[in-house]
Amino acid sequence: MIGHLGFSYVGLLFMLMLFIPNIMWAKRQPQGYSAENENKILLMLERVGEVLATCCALFFSDFNLHGISKWSLWLAAAFILMIMYEIWWVRYFKSERKQVDFYSSFLGIPVAGATLPVLAFFLLGIYGKVIWMLIASIILGIGHIGIHLQHFIYGF
Repeated sequence: MIGHLGFSYVGLLFMLMLFIPNIMWAKRQPQGYSAENENKILLMLERVGEVLATCCALFFSDFNLHGISKWSLWLAAAFILMIMYEIWWVRYFKSERKQVDFYSSFLGIPVAGATLPVLAFFLLGIYGKVIWMLIASIILGIGHIGIHLQHFIYGF
């Protein structure tokens, strides 16, 4: 459950699916968006979770394919969540790019832009049986989803 060190091409794929739309977002932020009033504790948890999840995804070979088994369903579910995340981004980029679009739900999943990747990385942690990814996902989820919920609820 601790994990085996080594490069993960599956983790790299997940990171690319995460980073590419976020890089595009940097130039297509929602109208009126500001990170100025974000909770500093949630922000710290988000940053720590981002670093931990990135390191885990890339440096634990347990996430690579090791044949087909019942555990593969966890990887398939994680990948489906990442595909949903990509679809959510396409919908956002095609929208008027207002804050309501950025903090929207997708198929009933609230603040999907934050929730989908966190859930995907958590399921990736289950698939790889890597406790560090599970912990990283929880830390990331508290910070990232928490910040998105604050923006959604308070509109800042």
